[in-house]
Amino acid sequence: MAQHFLLSAKARHLSLEQVVGLSDSAILALLKNARWFSDDEQVCPRCHTRHCAYFIKTRQQWQCKHCQYRFSITTGTIFQHHKLSLRQILTAILLFTTESKGLSAISLSHKLNVQYKTAWVLLHKFREGLDKSKDLTPLNGEVHIDGAYTNYYIRPKNFRHKRIDRRKKRYQREDKSCVLVFRQRATNQAIMKGADRTIVALVKEENTQDILDLTQHVVKPNSTIYADENPAYDSLTFHYDLWRVNHSQEYCSIEGITNNLAESFFARLRRAITGIYHKMKNKYLMYYANEMAWREDNRRKSVKEKFEQLLNCCLNTLPSRDFTGYWQGNKKGEAVFGLASLTDTI
Repeated sequence: MAQHFLLSAKARHLSLEQVVGLSDSAILALLKNARWFSDDEQVCPRCHTRHCAYFIKTRQQWQCKHCQYRFSITTGTIFQHHKLSLRQILTAILLFTTESKGLSAISLSHKLNVQYKTAWVLLHKFREGLDKSKDLTPLNGEVHIDGAYTNYYIRPKNFRHKRIDRRKKRYQREDKSCVLVFRQRATNQAIMKGADRTIVALVKEENTQDILDLTQHVVKPNSTIYADENPAYDSLTFHYDLWRVNHSQEYCSIEGITNNLAESFFARLRRAITGIYHKMKNKYLMYYANEMAWREDNRRKSVKEKFEQLLNCCLNTLPSRDFTGYWQGNKKGEAVFGLASLTDTI
């Protein structure tokens, strides 16, 4: 039996000791290369001119030679106005990337010795950086589609005569929603087994119109689609090569048709909900779903590769509108569903 990738030496190219032990100059050099891909040149956040700006060593800031604007390594990024040290931010990024099912805010707050509120906002900024840098190029080839419902559980009453039929729509929770996933099978299975790209969307329920609109937006025409027996996918027959598996009778058909790429994503998402996060509100659900999609797509990359990728995403993302001043009253808007959920957080 082959060894799991996380158990191999290839997965361990960066340790917590290496990040915590970096000097201040090494941290600054690391961030400069991640943001500007250069040690000598900087890009002014105001006039966007790339040049060698004046460096003010006492303040660890630069001054643009053209517009005289002063900026630091985090100005104009998602870490703007940060109060944590750069070392703490890098440590949090490493801890975030080493977890396979996610990292809770309470766990991060203990590891960094910061308040829960600070850790919660920081983790959501990581998720926003991943979300705004996601690739929405249409999928092609073999694509697996499926939906998983969240926020649906209703605790039954103690006495039997007070219990309701939770299958009926009028008794279901108002915040019940469905995460719809599209997963593209990797073309070279020798290098990357399973799927290599994942796109998620949020819908109220699996209905024909939302599924057709989302599929036409994220999947190229004439692609091969694998779905389950839900009648909401029937309309895809006219636009794609559609194959079905009836899960009420089998998990794999005689012809070898499965929906396992989508199911493997939902397995990770459910483990994150049950064991790490416990509860996800609809207005933050897309951030969590995109985090799980990123973890699935990068499951065969080392910790160092994921660390560099997340750091690059955060340093090239504009300051957050939803989580800057969150605990001072700047709250995120309510969730949107359907096609708008793909671009709502971009």
